[in-house]
Amino acid sequence: MTMPGDAQQRIDIYLGRLRQRLRGVKDEEVREIVEELRSHIMDKFAASGEATAAGVDAALAALGSPEELASQYITDNLLARAEVSRSPLQILKSLFRWASLSVAGFFVLLGSIGGYFFGIVLMLVAVAKLFHPRTAGLWTLPDRAGDLELSFRLGFGNAPVGGHDVLGWWIVPIGWLVGCGLVMLTTHIAVWFVRKYRRSRVLP
Repeated sequence: MTMPGDAQQRIDIYLGRLRQRLRGVKDEEVREIVEELRSHIMDKFAASGEATAAGVDAALAALGSPEELASQYITDNLLARAEVSRSPLQILKSLFRWASLSVAGFFVLLGSIGGYFFGIVLMLVAVAKLFHPRTAGLWTLPDRAGDLELSFRLGFGNAPVGGHDVLGWWIVPIGWLVGCGLVMLTTHIAVWFVRKYRRSRVLP
């Protein structure tokens, strides 16, 4: 269908602003996004049989501002990369972006940070035990009230007074197995939430 010049100009300006905001996205993917959106807009007016400047403005307003739409595409792009790579660093990077957009993303980010943190701590303690066998490990330590509390120690300083190394050398295999398992489980759960979130959202 034939579209008035001013209506076409509005579409070009909108897509140009969107293209400028899609930083960090590959050029090929940017072209695909822009062309899909252009096709989406044109198909909408082809179905109605009428394209006016006012109608174009209303259609573009329904899509949201170019900045908002670009943010959604960038987030989806990061989440897609995390889903494929399964790299903890890539996952955390995408979750930080997701957390800035939704409460659900914030809670998934917190859970993932906690899972990765404890998994890495367990592995570090297992390694530290090899170099500091007398001070590294999982210890019970008396607090000020006289109760015992658990503490992971990397072997710095002297053995704590009144403390007890709970696992001894068992911390090495347990730390590696549980730590690696926790990192893998955290990755699996984070990717599951990412996949579910992406499927629930339909971008234009």
